Amino acid sequence: MFNNSRAIPIILFGLLFTFFILSLLGILQGPADISLNHIGEILRQQIVTSQTTNIPQWQSSIIMDVRLPRVIIALFAGASLALCGLVMQGMFRNPLASPSVLGVSSGASLGAVIAIYLGFSLISAWAIPLFAFIGAGISLAIVYRVASNRGQTSIATLLLSGVAISALNVAAISLLLALSLSNWDVARMIIYWTMGGLDGRTWDHIFIILPIVLSGFALLLFYSKQLDLLLLGEQHALSVGVDVKRVRRNLLIISTAMVGASVSVVGGIGFIGLVVPHIMRLLLGPTHRYLLPACLFAGGITLLGADLFVNTFFNGQAIPLGVITAALGAPFFLFLLVKQRFLLH
Repeated sequence: MFNNSRAIPIILFGLLFTFFILSLLGILQGPADISLNHIGEILRQQIVTSQTTNIPQWQSSIIMDVRLPRVIIALFAGASLALCGLVMQGMFRNPLASPSVLGVSSGASLGAVIAIYLGFSLISAWAIPLFAFIGAGISLAIVYRVASNRGQTSIATLLLSGVAISALNVAAISLLLALSLSNWDVARMIIYWTMGGLDGRTWDHIFIILPIVLSGFALLLFYSKQLDLLLLGEQHALSVGVDVKRVRRNLLIISTAMVGASVSVVGGIGFIGLVVPHIMRLLLGPTHRYLLPACLFAGGITLLGADLFVNTFFNGQAIPLGVITAALGAPFFLFLLVKQRFLLH
């Protein structure tokens, strides 16, 4: 572990540096060859609107309408999932807790699929986010209610109920997919959302996810000390004056909103919320004022890195990002299950 005080700034700076390097690579990558100088000129033109440039309009359109939105959404969607996983692992004091394991991600996916199936997604751009928020909230409320008794939360019951709710949500999504096969456009949209991806993302999607993730991150920083105390146990947190029920409820609401925003924009992408927080804890220790910015950067790095990997090695093939993150995250999840198997007894 590199959780001493001298290593922490180095690790955070390394994450920030990687964050910006991958962002630059994401803007550079694509079938159209656009030089770094041209990209700089295009960005300066957007910032200083009165500035004139000789850059072709098609290059400006590719950067501003295709590549830059894709990079921004990847960074903030990954950050959202990692932050929510960190919060859930801290609240429940278990490295296996995450939005996907607890049924939150699948609940958000089900909500989005319902909006698509009923045609609400064609009426308003906010239909999918709204339904995703509702689906995530209902799933988490059920899981938390089943696992809680007299103010105490059973970790084993929490995990098992999360698996059960996830299975139920997946079954409902499969049913809606089967019912929509007669309408291929709807079925294709459902398949796309459940597998996750960044194709076709625009500034409208950024305006959905960006304010929620940034405001959620600010609120989580406010609760960083309470998260540290919850790691020591509910009784200890109560003894030092923490209103555990209120703090936990507020943190769950924030996490649900962030997961809903992420799923509504990029679809169902799992394991980032499980793997990234656990690795950051190994590197930085348990203090959330360091873990929160670390997960913000590392989550964005992970999802954008997965997108760069797909575009580099599967160029021209529609490989969903959810497949890549699952292929990387599932073995790590199995390792955690073996390591924490005593929790299930």
